[in-house]
Amino acid sequence: MTAISLTHPEITTDQVLGFTIPAQHARGRMVRLEAVLDEILSAHAYPPPITNLLAEALALTALAGSLLKDDGSQATMQAQSEDGAVRLLVCDFRGDELRGYVDFDAEKLTELGANPSLEALFGPKDCGGYLALTFDLANGKGRYQGIVPLEGVSLAQSVEGYFTQSEQVPTLIRLAIETGRNHCRAAALLVQHLPEGEEGRERLHTRFDHPEWEHVATLAGSLRHDELLDPALSLDAIVWRLFHEEDEVRVFAGPPIARGCRCSRTHYEEVIARFTEEDRAEMRNEAGEIVVDCAFCSKAFVVAG
Repeated sequence: MTAISLTHPEITTDQVLGFTIPAQHARGRMVRLEAVLDEILSAHAYPPPITNLLAEALALTALAGSLLKDDGSQATMQAQSEDGAVRLLVCDFRGDELRGYVDFDAEKLTELGANPSLEALFGPKDCGGYLALTFDLANGKGRYQGIVPLEGVSLAQSVEGYFTQSEQVPTLIRLAIETGRNHCRAAALLVQHLPEGEEGRERLHTRFDHPEWEHVATLAGSLRHDELLDPALSLDAIVWRLFHEEDEVRVFAGPPIARGCRCSRTHYEEVIARFTEEDRAEMRNEAGEIVVDCAFCSKAFVVAG
C-alpha cells in the first residue's frame, strides 16, 4: 500500500500542493486558483480570450514559482510579440503573492473571433513572439532566465518546452480553465523527472525515455480536466488517485496564495523623481498632478511632481 505523508489539512483551492515520489526520482506541483484568480481578473474588464490566457499564465507562474526553495525568490513569466493581438503578458509569483496583467490590441483581438489560438494571439513564430521565464533567487544567489518560442496550442505547452529546452528536465503539464459570467477557475499539474546528478553516471534528465519517467508521465497524463477543476476533489485526493500504487508519495503544502500587487505611492514617487524637471512637467495634467496607473491592479496614484 502507498504511504502518503501528509503535513497539512487537505488542499482544495488557492494554495500550491507539492509532492515527491522518491522511488521514481519525480516531483510535482498542483494548484487550483479561484478566489485569488477572480480578484486579480476583476482589476480589468478583460474580454474572454484574454481572461482565459491570463488565468492559464497565472496558474503556470504559481507552479513555476513554487519550485523555488528560498523564501523571497521570485518567478516571472513574460510573453510578448511584435505583431500579435497580445503585445505583452506578465505574471510573477513571490512567496505567497501572485499578480499578472495583459496589454493587448483590442481591434486586432476582435478580428480573431471568439476562440483564437495561441498563434493567433501572439502572431506567427516569425513575428518575434517569445516566452521568457525568469527566476530571481533570494539571498544573493542570482538570477537565471530561459527564453523559448511561443509554440504549441497553449502556454502550458510552451512552458513544457522551456523546461525541456532550457533546463533539460523532462516535464509534463496538465491545465484546465473554467470561466463563467462572474467567476473563473484555473487548475494545473506539473510533474518532473529529477536528475540524479551523480558524478560519472548518466544524468537522468538527458534520457526522456527513461522507464521511471515514462511510468510517472503515463500516470500523470491520465488526469482529466474535470478532476483538476472539481472543487469537491482536494488536490491531495488527486495525487492519491494518480499515484496510489507507488511505494511512497510525500506531500507538502505551500502557503495560501494572495493577490500580491506591490504598488505604492512611495514607490512611484521614487520612480518619478528620477526624471528631469522638464520630463515631469510634461507628465502633469491640467491640475498640475502626475497620475500613475498600476498595470497590475489598475489603482491610480497621484504623485507629487
